Amino acid sequence: MAKLQKKIFFLAIFTVAGFISLQFSVNKLVGSNVSFTLFDFFGPIAGAFLGPALGLFSVFAVEAFDIFIKHAPLTTGTVVRLFPTLFATLYFAFMGQKKVQEKWILVIPLAAILTFVSHPIGRQVPYYALMFWLIPVLAYFKRNNLFIKSLGATMTAHAVGGAAWIWAFNLPASVWNGLIPVVIAERLLFASGIAVSYLVVKYTLTFLVSERILPKLDIIAS
Repeated sequence: MAKLQKKIFFLAIFTVAGFISLQFSVNKLVGSNVSFTLFDFFGPIAGAFLGPALGLFSVFAVEAFDIFIKHAPLTTGTVVRLFPTLFATLYFAFMGQKKVQEKWILVIPLAAILTFVSHPIGRQVPYYALMFWLIPVLAYFKRNNLFIKSLGATMTAHAVGGAAWIWAFNLPASVWNGLIPVVIAERLLFASGIAVSYLVVKYTLTFLVSERILPKLDIIAS
C-alpha cells in the first residue's frame, strides 16, 4: 500500500472511531446544553498517530460532520466547542516529539489567560485562569510523562474554551469560583482518559500491524 494510501486509510480509521466516540456523553458544560463526550478522551491523541496536520483535520472533520448530520443549530456554545479539542490535539502531538520546535503552542494557554483576565468578570477571579492554564506551560518540562502530557493537552482545551466562554456568556465570578473543584476532578478524569486512550490505541495498532492485519504507518507514535 502506497504511503499516501496508508495515511488516508489511517485517517479514515481515526475519523470513524472519533465520530463514534463523539456520540457518548460524559457530562454537560456549565451554562449550556453542550456536552463533553468520549471524544474529549480520544480526539487529542489523533495527532500523535497521524501527525499534527492530519490529526487536526480528523478532529475538525468529526466535529463538523457531527454538526451537519444532526442539523445542530450553530449556537454560540456549539461554535465555541469546535475549537478546544483542536488545540488539545496540537498540544499532544507537538509535546510527543523528541525535539520540540513548535514551542509556540505554549502561547495558546498564555493568551487564554490574558483573554480571560481582560474580561471585567475575569479580573475578579484571575486565580481561576492562573491555577489551571499555566499547567500546559509547566507540563512542557515533563512532556515525556504520558499523564503530564495528557493533562497539559486537556488543560489547553480548557483554556481555549474557558477564555471564549467568559466572553460569550458572561458567567458571574461566583460560577467560576464554584467550578474550581469541578474542573480539578473533571480534568484529572480527562487526562486519565487521554492517557488510557493513547495506550489502548498504540498497543492495538501495534498488535494489528504485527499480525499484518493493518499496514505499518511510519507516523505511529512511539
